[in-house]
Amino acid sequence: MADILRITTVQSALAWEDIEPNLAMFSKKLAGLAGRTDVIVLPEMFTTGFSMDAPRLAEPMNGRTMGWLSEQARLTGAVVTGSFIAKEGFSFFNRLVWMRPDGSFENYDKRHLFSPAAEHETYTAGQKKLITEWLGWKICPLICYDLRFPVWSRNVEGFDLLLYMANWPDRRSHHWKCLLMARAIENQCFVAGVNRCGTDGVGFHYTGDSTVVDYSAKILHQVADVEDVFTIALSLEMLRDYRSSLQFLADKDEFEIFVR
Repeated sequence: MADILRITTVQSALAWEDIEPNLAMFSKKLAGLAGRTDVIVLPEMFTTGFSMDAPRLAEPMNGRTMGWLSEQARLTGAVVTGSFIAKEGFSFFNRLVWMRPDGSFENYDKRHLFSPAAEHETYTAGQKKLITEWLGWKICPLICYDLRFPVWSRNVEGFDLLLYMANWPDRRSHHWKCLLMARAIENQCFVAGVNRCGTDGVGFHYTGDSTVVDYSAKILHQVADVEDVFTIALSLEMLRDYRSSLQFLADKDEFEIFVR
């Protein structure tokens, strides 16, 4: 078990609906991270931007992006995680992959699809959360719009770190920053949110505002309007001491989620 977990947030502009330039760009950004981090977090749909053109852009689970994720995890010796447009049969998914250095992986399909952009008309919603363990830490990775739904994000599994990867436009950046802090407070865990920056192919601008906060919502890192690769060390001992001193989670409500 590791007390310290080093996570790296990668905030970047994205080439619109163009997989290969994005993979080449991220390869350069990750090149210096070997041995220096434990988890690397990329934005939502990091290969394309937030596109609804799934029939043209979707990849199988043995395709180019999966191979790239495996290669980068091996080269860096870290978990590499991000979401991309995946297909299985006749269905498309906004799929997060949790790729380990040994090539094994888990995945999570975005549960809350962004209806204002008609995401739900193109993609199939996920049915369950992913709770994964890495170096003694229990981690829950989620995607963008999931951040707005505290029941789905609720810490009923005893996780230590919540991750959100996003394409969250600047017009609602205040919501992004406030909700990341709220999720940390109510779940008594570290929270990291990784967002893209720049402008996408349909004219939406993104300031990024990638953020890492601790269990009391103290901001440990936050950056806007620039590309940024940032590594920070988080302490499990400090988290457990905080939870012991303020045992709010012991009084949480019990509930069941019924997925549609």
